[in-house]
Amino acid sequence: MVVGVCRVELFIPGSLSLKDKRQVLHSLKDRLHSKFNLSVAEVEAQDLWQKAVMGLACVANEGGHVNQVLDQALNVIRSLPTVEVVQTRMELL
Repeated sequence: MVVGVCRVELFIPGSLSLKDKRQVLHSLKDRLHSKFNLSVAEVEAQDLWQKAVMGLACVANEGGHVNQVLDQALNVIRSLPTVEVVQTRMELL
């Protein structure tokens, strides 16, 4: 069993309130969960309007598959016009 975790720090330039931020993150979490069957949660900076830190987790039998799924999820996040990826960190356990 291989567990992959990814920490993604985001900047949300269009967010003017926590409500705006929650709307963007809720949409992103739903998209990632439905497309890749990932566990997704906001793990830091919950009280900041334009910053978010998301945690993504994937479990599979092979490390290559886990790495591929997390890479594809990061590509989806990077393609969104509503967020900018500041930093990412991926780890396989």
